[in-house]
Amino acid sequence: MSKFKSVLRFLLPDFLMQYYRSNKKKKINKQIEEQKLKGSGISKKDLHNYFSKIGIREGDSLLVHSSLSKMGYVNNGANTVVDTLLELIGPNGNLMMPSSPNGLLQLDFVNKGEVFDVLNTPSVLGSITESFRTRDGVLRSLNYLEPVCAFGKNARYLTEGHFGEVTPYSKNSPFYRLTELNGKILYLGVDLDNAGTSLHVLEDSVDFHFPVYALGVFDVKIKDSEGKTHTVSTKAHNPVFSKKRKCNELIPMFLAHGVCEKVYVGNAESYIFDAKKMLDLMLEKYKSEKITMYTPKGKF
Repeated sequence: MSKFKSVLRFLLPDFLMQYYRSNKKKKINKQIEEQKLKGSGISKKDLHNYFSKIGIREGDSLLVHSSLSKMGYVNNGANTVVDTLLELIGPNGNLMMPSSPNGLLQLDFVNKGEVFDVLNTPSVLGSITESFRTRDGVLRSLNYLEPVCAFGKNARYLTEGHFGEVTPYSKNSPFYRLTELNGKILYLGVDLDNAGTSLHVLEDSVDFHFPVYALGVFDVKIKDSEGKTHTVSTKAHNPVFSKKRKCNELIPMFLAHGVCEKVYVGNAESYIFDAKKMLDLMLEKYKSEKITMYTPKGKF
């Protein structure tokens, strides 16, 4: 299915692709309503079994990208998903979720000049991320483009290095620090084309071949948890190269090398990744075969 979607994305004009996505979303919403009316939703116990089966364990450091609707109807919605994940990883684990305020191309977003308020600016990445973001004790990194929320034993370490970084995926970012904790990444009902942020860690770890960032550095404003506004500098992705990404074409390589496993949670086709193995393989393949999300076959 991922390969089929990639072909569609390449062949169809943007307006037809939007039409395809809209129809698919309507179909999913209809199925959810039918499940709700029949009382056949996914319970917390069901979710516990699903997550346990795919290898989520006590003490895990887990980054979750998610789509609630892809799972089918979940009793009590996003709250049930977050509750179950927190219970499974326990007090020694760390739960992380992206919480970007940006639904645009990065360059368009920084040019809007909006203030990012770490406490009050909502995530645009779905209801599961918002349920998590607004919980007591959850920390959110001070990054304009890719803030990450974290709760758990190492939450402060995971988030504190993000402030002031010119690129969001540096070695001080939550995405990189997750690899240092031998963490996992769950793509819950989404794939790398939808949520490929961890792939960008490669680009910030080497002298990357492609100009993935637009020229120049942009001054943006961030309001911290104490209400103080800071002006910081950030780079933004080059939209020309953003359109060249072929993230899902890397999945067969990750599967073949034991970096990830394809799993199902409810109706949601999902993937569970070893974060360090993912980065290590990307570094190895970049150096040896020039493989990137822009060149999944290894050609510059």
